Amino acid sequence: MLIKNAKVFVGKAFVDADIQFDGRITAIGKIEGPADLDAAGGDVIPGLVDIHTHGAMGEDFSDGKPAGLQPLADYYAAHGVTSYLATTMTLKEETLTPAMHAIRDFRPKGGAKCAGIHLEGPFLCYAKRGAQAAENLHKPDVPLFSRLNEASGGRVKLVTVACEEEGAMSFIQEVSKVCTVSLGHTTADYDTAMAGFRAGATHATHLYNGMPSFLHRAPGVIGAAFDAGASVELICDGLHIHPSVIRATCQLFGDKLNLISDSLRCAGMPDGDYELGGQPIVVKNHKATLLDGTLAGSSISMLDAVRNVVNFGLPLEAAVYAASTAPAQAVGLDVGVLEVGRPADLVVLDKALDLKAVFVDGNRI
Repeated sequence: MLIKNAKVFVGKAFVDADIQFDGRITAIGKIEGPADLDAAGGDVIPGLVDIHTHGAMGEDFSDGKPAGLQPLADYYAAHGVTSYLATTMTLKEETLTPAMHAIRDFRPKGGAKCAGIHLEGPFLCYAKRGAQAAENLHKPDVPLFSRLNEASGGRVKLVTVACEEEGAMSFIQEVSKVCTVSLGHTTADYDTAMAGFRAGATHATHLYNGMPSFLHRAPGVIGAAFDAGASVELICDGLHIHPSVIRATCQLFGDKLNLISDSLRCAGMPDGDYELGGQPIVVKNHKATLLDGTLAGSSISMLDAVRNVVNFGLPLEAAVYAASTAPAQAVGLDVGVLEVGRPADLVVLDKALDLKAVFVDGNRI
């Protein structure tokens, strides 16, 4: 496949170039020969990488339904995502285990690639549980993590933990040898969060949400993440975080900023009543809340997140990097970069940032 007349995202900038690939990228530059696809001056960017998504189109990874996984893979690809981490909720082991099995055994027939699993819970704190079910919370527990990871076939790439909970520091030390450990849904102060990062955590889950505020005398997890050089997630739906804070956070964290969707089963669906981790949620005007008004995840796609932050004032280059390269690096994936030898996971956008084509391992979706 040869795409010509494109602005190709290489490193951290767009360059006027052609791009050629089969299953992997074989050349970027001025390439002779007829085009298979004329980008007409549009952008070719790495396939988006969503490391925090619970579901969409009425499906949720926590359901443990094998039949629900292909529609999710198709949905992600249709919105520019080529790799994702299937993200589960705070649930009992007997509910999470079938979900691990389903993800382990899933073999997609087209669509985006499931690059692994994000366990967002159950190792969280009560006070900052957000939309996570209180009755399913569990103290950080290495044997429980190991059983879930084994059930998944070793596919857990990311786990969120509240580092102030009993046993959390030893949990972080051990589990960080296996996957990326993130601090989130936590009441940790600055010193406790720094201890968590020193123990081996390298990431923060949906920054600002589910943690203490960033105050000038109490910088909390946010200040600790900055000082530790951690990667950080942001939900950029315009509801969870004010655009001014998104702009400031981009300046603060730079290349460590990761856009996420934190999408729920309501993504791609109309307003109405849905379920999240065993709890009812209501979606109205694309805002998802528990019945008590607690803000839940989002209903946006990753491509929506990219468009949103550009509309909020971030350069397109920063938005693309934060939605592809940075999250892939945060969890150790060999994607999110357009360079020779890398998997041919890429997206073609027109000048209005509308999707024109998606390729996964060189195959047009």
